[in-house]
Amino acid sequence: MARAPVILTDVSGTIALIRFNQPAKRNPLSSSTLDELNGVVSSLTAREDVNAIIFTGSEDIFASGADIRELGELDPEHALAFSQLGQKLFQAIAGARQVTIAAINGYCIGGGLDLALACNIRIASPQAVFRHPGARLGIITGWGGTQRLPRLIGRARSLQFLLTTSWINSQEAFEIGLLSGIYADVVAAAIETARDIQKRNGAKPEALAPHEK
Repeated sequence: MARAPVILTDVSGTIALIRFNQPAKRNPLSSSTLDELNGVVSSLTAREDVNAIIFTGSEDIFASGADIRELGELDPEHALAFSQLGQKLFQAIAGARQVTIAAINGYCIGGGLDLALACNIRIASPQAVFRHPGARLGIITGWGGTQRLPRLIGRARSLQFLLTTSWINSQEAFEIGLLSGIYADVVAAAIETARDIQKRNGAKPEALAPHEK
């Protein structure tokens, strides 16, 4: 029996949709997944015909970040390489010519949140929840979240969120500026947002004013 794809990619017109496809494993960003995602992102960002890239998950999971068991087995050399791969990949997302949108459909945890933070725009479903559990595990994210989160929601809120490892829901995330909108069908909303940006000016936005439907 063939193994189900870890990542599903669909390009429709000028919009690309990347979907993490391991919900039974909570869509981990393992080293193999990062390698595959790096190839997909590199290919899409090089395409002149793609103007928007949307990231989403499957079932009730967006992405859960690094596989903790895998991290425990890495020696220092491979741990450094894993961290650098994530940093390079997420910086490529942050610096992409295309508009990048995180369509957060459910649990968004650790490195999954770092990925969302690297996107230009973050929208979520009403049932989405967010957490950075690193401090409780005695580790810290190495993929840019400690830098991007304070720029987005402020230093004090970021410290509280990261150090307490508390959960926040979509409404709380919206109120503190982590999200720009909450939608029942988050992928459809992301596609509509991408089309609206392209229709208005075709430019990559520096920021999107918070709004909610």
